[in-house]
Amino acid sequence: MLSIWVNGEKKEVNEKMSLSDLLKSLGVDSSSVAVERNREIVLRDLYPSVRLGEGDRIEVVHFVGGG
Repeated sequence: MLSIWVNGEKKEVNEKMSLSDLLKSLGVDSSSVAVERNREIVLRDLYPSVRLGEGDRIEVVHFVGGG
C-alpha cells in the first residue's frame, strides 16, 4: 500500500494504482476534471499510464459552468 494525498486528504491506495484507477475509485469522471500530480498538470491521455508513488500529492479540480 502507498500513502498519498488527494485534495489535502491522506489516502492509502494499492501500489500498482494508476491515476485513472484512482479517479474511478473516487467516482470521478476523468473527462470533467483537471489533475495535478506533485504540482504538475497531467495530460488526460496519460492518466492510464501514470502510476502513483509514495507521498504523491494529487489535486483533482472539477470544471464548473456558469456565467
